[in-house]
Amino acid sequence: MPRFIRSASAGASARCALAAVLLLLFASCQTAPPVQEMSDARQAIAVAKAAGAGNYAESDLRQAEISLENAQRKLSERAYSQARREALLARDMALKALSIAERSGSQQAN
Repeated sequence: MPRFIRSASAGASARCALAAVLLLLFASCQTAPPVQEMSDARQAIAVAKAAGAGNYAESDLRQAEISLENAQRKLSERAYSQARREALLARDMALKALSIAERSGSQQAN
């Protein structure tokens, strides 16, 4: 076999091996359960409730709770990337509700 053909096929197989390794690494990142994200969302909701978000930002707080429920359902279905997205949304909505509750509470105190 001519030398240039051997080196070209060796390069191609090395690229294929590298692509396979990268694919496996990417896939493994997506298969881990979103434990930290779920915990963060639960904590954010609890803090928002304690700050009075139920009174000042009821719809945002409820949306956070719904997103957390959706995340829990996706987690039980092992749809981890979807569960992660829902948990992050729940956290963000809870933080928004917390911010509204804090602003509203401080305005009433004045």
